[in-house]
Amino acid sequence: MEHAVQIYAIINLTVIGISHVVRPRVWADFFVFLRERGEAGVFAVAILNLIFGSIIVAFHNVWSGIPLVLTVWGWANVVKALLYFLFPAIGLRRLQSLSHERANLVGGGGILFLLLAGVLGYHVWSTA
Repeated sequence: MEHAVQIYAIINLTVIGISHVVRPRVWADFFVFLRERGEAGVFAVAILNLIFGSIIVAFHNVWSGIPLVLTVWGWANVVKALLYFLFPAIGLRRLQSLSHERANLVGGGGILFLLLAGVLGYHVWSTA
């Protein structure tokens, strides 16, 4: 099951990472759209993080080697979702930091996603 979750994460991180790098302005538009919805927009971000993170946490309890990175990433997503659900002002402040002028931040996030996908991909295919 852990192998399947790693592939799930590789696919998600690669697709979203490429999208962040290639279309950062559209992502900035999306985050501005969510910000304009206030706390409801923060809840949308929290739901997305909870879905991704809870799948990893539920099926990938690996605390050693390269896969540890994915487990920590999953827990980070769950904690972020919890914080945003309980304290939406935190999420709103984060959304306020993004704008069309700062779309390059989205591209940087995409590079981080792609690096994580690459590390996980290396691990998955080198241990197959």
